[in-house]
Amino acid sequence: MEQQEYAAGTTRVAGGTSDGRTGGAGQGTTVAVVAVREAGPDAPQESGSAAAAAALSPDPGLLRLAHWFAEADPATADDLCVASFGLYPARHFGVPAETPAGPEAPAGDAAVSWWHGPTAHAPAALRVREPRPARRQRRARQGEGALPVVLSGAKPGLPGKHRRPEPARSVAGPQDRSTAAERRIAARLLLAHPLVTASGPHADGFPLIRRHRDWLTGQFDTLLGYRLVVGPWHARLCKAGLGPRAARRLEHPGTGAPFTPGGYTQLALALALLVDAPEHLPLGRLLAAMRDATPGPAAAPADLAMALAALADWQVLGEIPADLPEESVVLTVDRELARAVPAGPPGLADDAADLIRRAAEAEPGTAVRRRLAETPAVLAADLPEEQRDWLDLHRRTGPAALAEFLGLEVELRAEGVALLDPADELTDLALPGTGTLAQAALLLVERLVEEVRPLPGEATGADVPIPDALIDGVLGDIADEYGLPAGWRRDYLADRTALRREALDLLHRMGLIAPTPRGTRPPGWLLRAPAARYAPAPDLLPAPGTGRHSRREAPAAVPGPAGPRAEQRA
Repeated sequence: MEQQEYAAGTTRVAGGTSDGRTGGAGQGTTVAVVAVREAGPDAPQESGSAAAAAALSPDPGLLRLAHWFAEADPATADDLCVASFGLYPARHFGVPAETPAGPEAPAGDAAVSWWHGPTAHAPAALRVREPRPARRQRRARQGEGALPVVLSGAKPGLPGKHRRPEPARSVAGPQDRSTAAERRIAARLLLAHPLVTASGPHADGFPLIRRHRDWLTGQFDTLLGYRLVVGPWHARLCKAGLGPRAARRLEHPGTGAPFTPGGYTQLALALALLVDAPEHLPLGRLLAAMRDATPGPAAAPADLAMALAALADWQVLGEIPADLPEESVVLTVDRELARAVPAGPPGLADDAADLIRRAAEAEPGTAVRRRLAETPAVLAADLPEEQRDWLDLHRRTGPAALAEFLGLEVELRAEGVALLDPADELTDLALPGTGTLAQAALLLVERLVEEVRPLPGEATGADVPIPDALIDGVLGDIADEYGLPAGWRRDYLADRTALRREALDLLHRMGLIAPTPRGTRPPGWLLRAPAARYAPAPDLLPAPGTGRHSRREAPAAVPGPAGPRAEQRA
C-alpha cells in the first residue's frame, strides 16, 4: 500500500521486505507506516567536537506530533501514542472456562451468554504471594514439539535463569511440526513485543524471527495488515491503532507509572531530535535542544525522566548513568532504532483525533481480526455495522485462523468472541494475578457480577450499569474481609480512594468494565458481559424468595406466623 509522508520536507520511505530490502509491503498492510527524514547517502558522518557543535534539527512530523501530545487530555494522549507508535502488547484472558466434555461443549457455543455460561472462577487466596517475574514467551502450546524453551529475559548467548530444555519425546515429530512451533513462538513474541533487538531482553527469540521472517511477514500482512521489517539487528512489527478509548498506555519501564501528556510530549521531542543525531551525543545538548523545542511551559523533570527511560528501554539510547552530572554524560544513539519507533504518520491528519481514526482504519475482516489478536474480548455491540456483519458471517472461521496462528483457544459467546491464552503469557496484565490490586479487582468484579447480573430471559445488552454506591460498599467489605488477613498493602488499606481508582482501572484495561458514554451525568461504570466468566456460576433455579429481584411481604401486624414470601419475578 502506498506509504504516507509525515509533513512537507520529509522523505518517502519505501515499504520493506522482511530482511529490510526495498520492496512492497503487501496490499493488506496498514497505512500507519511512518516516514521520517533520513540522512542522504552522501551526508557526512559527524564525530567528536564537530558533532557536539552541530545544531540538532528536529524532524517536522515528530515535532508536530509533540504539539498534539501537549494539547491532549490523558485519554487522548494514550490513544495518540497507540496510533503513532504502535508499541503496545497484546492482551488476552488466560484461564479457560470450565466446560463439560463432549463435542457440543459450551466454550464453542455461540448461543450461550457470558452472563450465564461456564466460568473460570477460582476462590480468592487469603494470602498474597510475592509477584512473579514478568511472563515470557516460552512455547506456543503444550505438546508442540521438543524445542528449547524461549525465555524473553535471557541475555544474548546465555540461558535464562530458569531456562530448561523441554523433555524430548520418545518418538520425534516430523520436521514440519518443529517448524510450526518455532513460527508460533516467533509470532507470539512479536505480538507481545513489537520491537525486538538482537541484544535486548528478548534476544533469545530474535533468531527464530529471522529464520522465519518471510513466512511471518506474509502471515501478519494477510491476517492483520501489519508490516514486519526484520533487519540484521532488530525486528519491528508495525501495529495499527486501536481507535479511541483503547485503554492502552505507555508506562515507565522501571516504576510502572503511566505516561502523562507531558511525558509523551518529551518522548516525541526526543525522537524528533534523535532520528538524525550523531552516534555520540552529549546529554546536555539533547536536553537544551528539547527545551528549545518544547511547546508551552518548560517540561516537568518527571516527564523528561520518563521519556528518557522509555528510550533507553527500547535501546534507542544507551545506558544513562544516574550518578554523573548532566554535562559529563555522553549518550550513545541508535538512529536506526529511533527511526523504527514511529509507526503512524500525522502528515495527512488534521489533528490528533483524525490521526487516531486514520491509524485504525481497515477493511472489516482485518479490523475485527486485529481486535481479536490484541484485546481480551470482541463484543459485537462495540463494532460498526460492517464489522459486525463480518463477525456474524465468520464467527467460527475468522477466530479459528488467528487461534491457529498464535496458539490460542477460541471462546464463543452470544455477545462476542474471546481468544484465550491458557499459558497466560500473551498478555501484559494478569487476572487472576498476585498482589493487592489484582486480588482486590478480581474479588470486586466477582461480587459486582453476583449483584447486577441479569436474570435468564431478562432483556439486556452486553453492558449493565453499576450503581456507584455499590462499588464503594463492595470494595469496603472486601478490604475489611481480606485486607489484613491477606497482607494487602497498607497504603491501599489506608487510602480506599486510591484502591478504588486503581482496581477499577485494572478492570477497565482488561475489558471487564467500561466507563459510561461521554456526556453521561453523573459519569459511572458499566459491567461488561465477559466479567461474568470470573464469577461463580449462577444459580439459575434459586429457592423461592431468594432471588435478586424477589420481595418479601411485610410482617403481619398481629402475632402469628410470617406471611408467605412473594413469588420471584420471572
